[in-house]
Amino acid sequence: MPSTHTDVETRIHQLSASVINKIAAGEVIERPASVVKELLENSVDALATRIEVDIEQGGAELIRIVDDGEGIHPDDIELSIASHATSKISDADDLFSVQTMGFRGEALASISEVSQFRLRTKQHGETVGVELEVQGGILKEPKACGCPEGTQIEVRQLFCNTPVRRKFLKTQGTEFGHISEQFTRVALANPNLHMVLRHNGKTVYELPATHRLIERLELFYGSELAQNLIWVEAEHEGTRLWGYVAHPSQSKSTRKGQYLFLNGRWIQDRSLQHALGEGYRGLVMVGRHPVAFLFLDVNPSFIDVNVHPTKSEVRFQDSQVLYRLMLSTLRNKFLAMDLDSKLTVDRNEGEGSGPSAEPKEMQRELVSWAKTRLDEYKKHGSLFEAVDKLAGPADAHSTGEQQSELSSTESLREGEGGESSKLGGVTHLDSPEGMEHPASAAAEIRAMQVHDCYLVVETTEGITVIDQHALHERIMYEQLKRRLLSGGVEIQKLLMPITVELSSREASTLLDQTELLAELGLLIQEFGGSTIALTGYPTLLSKADPRTLLRDIVELLESSSKKLDRRDLIDELLQMMSCKAAIKAGQRLTFEEMESLLAQRHLCDDHHHCPHGRPTALKLTRSELDRQFGRLG
Repeated sequence: MPSTHTDVETRIHQLSASVINKIAAGEVIERPASVVKELLENSVDALATRIEVDIEQGGAELIRIVDDGEGIHPDDIELSIASHATSKISDADDLFSVQTMGFRGEALASISEVSQFRLRTKQHGETVGVELEVQGGILKEPKACGCPEGTQIEVRQLFCNTPVRRKFLKTQGTEFGHISEQFTRVALANPNLHMVLRHNGKTVYELPATHRLIERLELFYGSELAQNLIWVEAEHEGTRLWGYVAHPSQSKSTRKGQYLFLNGRWIQDRSLQHALGEGYRGLVMVGRHPVAFLFLDVNPSFIDVNVHPTKSEVRFQDSQVLYRLMLSTLRNKFLAMDLDSKLTVDRNEGEGSGPSAEPKEMQRELVSWAKTRLDEYKKHGSLFEAVDKLAGPADAHSTGEQQSELSSTESLREGEGGESSKLGGVTHLDSPEGMEHPASAAAEIRAMQVHDCYLVVETTEGITVIDQHALHERIMYEQLKRRLLSGGVEIQKLLMPITVELSSREASTLLDQTELLAELGLLIQEFGGSTIALTGYPTLLSKADPRTLLRDIVELLESSSKKLDRRDLIDELLQMMSCKAAIKAGQRLTFEEMESLLAQRHLCDDHHHCPHGRPTALKLTRSELDRQFGRLG
């Protein structure tokens, strides 16, 4: 039976230059950040000493990059936007001696094909510049123009003639976060450049040129991280490794804090990332990743940078040499150092957000109160009888003598119930507001704490071993969720905001979720640059360190492997916030604190599991105990 296809459909034909460029754009120009990367690399190759980047609407409306580099010769202006036209290489052999950032000749052709593109350039010593415009792939005649020495490129309405691509762009905050990351990579690789980044007319980074990488790292990531960076340097057979790695205490939940540069180019390489992780083995917790800013200087003839359109992946002639160099450098450095974590003062002692009384005085008051309680236990001669007296009636509303007995510690209690407040090494757990200690709680108070981690409780059926952190995490989670569903997460407003230094990408990620975080009781706003100001937080979390909390929220938002809907995202944030606010393993509890925790256990919808699904308790029956000890009769 003859084919139903026409001759035209089955004939091979050559694609037009426009279609070719649109296809190439799909490989090279994924999003606005891809444009910024390509143009920044061109400016670096042009030997610029100053680069200014202006972005509007996350790059969807405008990307403008201005440099003071060598400029483009007027006779080459049209070739600059032609496919595979380049001044960097001449033949295939040159690919193995490339020392420039760009060389493929695809970037400007691809960008100008899918945008409203304008290029102005003037070489040093020239009296007039030249301007070139391309409107969605349609070239206009070049013309003379007045402009400073160097090159200025404007990219407006990216993907204007490929609406499907434009439709898939994310929010401007998300897109700008990616742009900021590309800017960061180039700025870290070239600290000798004066670089400026603006978004919607606001300066995000103004980076003066410097010969000290650490100064640039501090501007991007803050003084806390900079003070915990360790210099490393080594050389083997002409290959040099140098840069900074962070103290193990600065680990992250993702590898986004790892920056590897090869001959000045940011790269991704699984082998080197594995070597970095092995260098920290035993120093960071499982599931955490080290922070590093490392540079490799390698003979260009030993590497192939032409294996990926964006040149982010490379091929090494002998990757094992680099693997061993990185691993041995880190191991030798760490072995020669004292890596003990530094003790930090509790936030409430220095920032004025907690009680105003001196911590030592509070601790003495709490110790005195605890001693009174212990004396009463001894007077009754039975711990069980003492507990009955302390628990009082089922409604647990103390009056008279009991109320005055508790008043001595009233000043120690802050905020609402269910929270954990660390004070001089002692944690106090208040009962949830409006919740009663059930009478059944009195039947479990024969409890003891072991390893400052587990509560062993005697029950009528046997014994129960409870994970104190997992249980309190479940209590906090249900309280936060209950408040959220009722539309009333109580917020502690701050007279002085708490500032948190983040990377620009992290700040953009966080600010993208401002409204959602406000629903959870976390009030944030821009403070300048990539610093975020926390102006309020849930009273239930008043003892969680706010800076750590915000950084962990950023990591959660960035590490989500799939796009979460609003409900799932809120639930994950609630789980994480509960974990941060809960008492920790290794935290010594007083008897009264154990009593409060066990009482709240009975008020949870599911006290058997923490929010992450781990069991909160394990039971061992009396019959199982008898069997294990041979009491069979």
